[in-house]
Amino acid sequence: MDVAYWIVAGLLALFYLYTGGIKVFRSQEKLAPMMAWAGTTIPMPGVRAIGLVELLGAAGLLLPRATGIVPALAALAAVGLLVIQVLAAGFHLSRGEVKDLWLNIVLVVLAAVAAWLATAR
Repeated sequence: MDVAYWIVAGLLALFYLYTGGIKVFRSQEKLAPMMAWAGTTIPMPGVRAIGLVELLGAAGLLLPRATGIVPALAALAAVGLLVIQVLAAGFHLSRGEVKDLWLNIVLVVLAAVAAWLATAR
């Protein structure tokens, strides 16, 4: 189970380190081609906050289990990332972006698996 957790958590952490990092550090102009809502529908401070939460979630998947300090926080981080994706799916649905929902669904499933694996010791 540990190997499975590290594979799933590692994939999720890489994804959220990338997406969170670009939301925090890229300008609105550079985000616009891939995220039309960034800075228009959601103000840039909100986009930056989402990115920060994603970065913290990625750290929460890895650091508690790697250090052995409160490893239960890894499951909470996975649940938090799951909630973010459920909210993101609702946001995309409200904008009529149905073709983009597949990624939200995959991320919800991976976060649910990571949460389960984090508690199934």
